Amino acid sequence: MKISDEMRKQLNGQIAMEANASQTYLAMASWAEQTGYGGASTFFYVQSAEERDHMLRFIKYMNTIGAGATIPAVAKPAAGSFESLEGILAASLEYEQSTTKAIHGMVKTAQKDGDYSTLDFLNWFVREQVEEESMFEDLLQKFDVIGRDGIAINEIDKILEAKGAASASLLTAATQSEPPAAQ
Repeated sequence: MKISDEMRKQLNGQIAMEANASQTYLAMASWAEQTGYGGASTFFYVQSAEERDHMLRFIKYMNTIGAGATIPAVAKPAAGSFESLEGILAASLEYEQSTTKAIHGMVKTAQKDGDYSTLDFLNWFVREQVEEESMFEDLLQKFDVIGRDGIAINEIDKILEAKGAASASLLTAATQSEPPAAQ
C-alpha cells in the first residue's frame, strides 16, 4: 500500500513522540518512586508501558503496509523539572494535548490524501486521546476538590495507584491481542 511522503513523515514523527513519552513517563515513575509516591510510581510505570505499546502499534502498522518505520533516538527526559505530583500531572496533560494535536494532523493528512486505511488505523488513537486527556484533567481536578495538603496528596496518590492497577490489567489484555493494523 502506498502512502504519501507527508503521511510517512508524520507517522514516523509519531513513533518518536510515543517513544519520548514512554521515556518521560518512565522518568516520572522513577521520580515518584524516589519521592515516596508509590501510587504515582505505579501509575506512571503503566503510562510508560502504554506509550511504548502505542509506539509499537505505529511501527507495526507502517511495516504492515510496507511504509518502513524509522526507529528514532530517544531524548533524555527533563527529570529536573519534576517538582511536585501536581506538576508532573500538569506536564502529562500538556504532553497528551500535543499528542492529540499531532494525531489530528495525521487525520487531516489522511483525509486529504484519501488514505482510508491510515484513517481507519488513526481512529483508535483519536478515541484513545480523548480518554487520556480526560483522565489527566480529572486527576488535576482532584487537587481542587481534595486539596493540596499532605493528606490530600496521599489520597490522590492512592487514586493514582488504583488507576495504574486498572490500566495495567487493560494493557496486558490489549498487548496480548493484535494491534489494529495487523488485524
